[in-house]
Amino acid sequence: METKRTLPLNGFRLAYWIDRPAGARQTLIMLHGLASNHTRWSEFVAHTRLRGRWTLVRPDLRGHGESMYRGRISRPRWVADLHRLAAAENLAPAVVAGHSLGAEIALDWAVTHPRDCAGLILVDPVVPRNLRGILGVLRRLRWLLWLPILVLWFFNALGLRKRHFPQRDLWALDRQTRATLAAHPELSIADLYTRPQADFPYIPLANYLQDHFEVSRPLPPLAKITQPVLVIRSRRSALEEAADNDAILRQLADVTFADVDCDHWPLTEKPDEVRRIIDDWCQRRFERRTADTTA
Repeated sequence: METKRTLPLNGFRLAYWIDRPAGARQTLIMLHGLASNHTRWSEFVAHTRLRGRWTLVRPDLRGHGESMYRGRISRPRWVADLHRLAAAENLAPAVVAGHSLGAEIALDWAVTHPRDCAGLILVDPVVPRNLRGILGVLRRLRWLLWLPILVLWFFNALGLRKRHFPQRDLWALDRQTRATLAAHPELSIADLYTRPQADFPYIPLANYLQDHFEVSRPLPPLAKITQPVLVIRSRRSALEEAADNDAILRQLADVTFADVDCDHWPLTEKPDEVRRIIDDWCQRRFERRTADTTA
């Protein structure tokens, strides 16, 4: 049974949801993306074949959801928080899955804490140098984001800030989105999921801008990652060209690619297909290996 827990860290409490069945030998930690929260993985957790056999963990990253924090957030800081969580719950070595920005954090984790990383699952990972559109512009001007961030922090220090942010159920939003797209084929998911004003009620603006700064932070040296990696590619991503990303991601020593015909949100658009890909890969790469070593 999944339970919510919190871990006191410097200046805030990290909220996470954990399901640790008796006898579980493997752990899967799932990381959400930009302006998101742990419910990005709710549908997967509800239906995965790994449930009941693996320890499943879903944190709200610092500054998001129920892990509210108004100071500096960054990929290195999220990795440090993840390391503290893994130590507190004795989770390592763990397979770490991440969507978008979460995939970048997973790569950072593998390089920073290689002994604690059993493998990676990257769901439409962002390769910053290949970003296009508004995110491509923000990447080139990323340091200018600090001007409004510092101004917002100044007003926050004066007490001029929103006091409460409602929690957002992304699984419920995904169901609504699928119904909307089915009823209005002229719309695309990018029309619905790339509107900043839809995110603002749920996250401090300074945190939202820092998320964008961290999305555009360069990736770690991928050649250092020797653990098995599954890359789930969105073939119609509005953010990047899959072929351009492939050239970078093939630096990974042990990488498997799986294609899904969707935009940048495969967990929303093709949840059943993504779940089958992840379940099959985890069983093939980890459960069979464990069975062989204990036979």
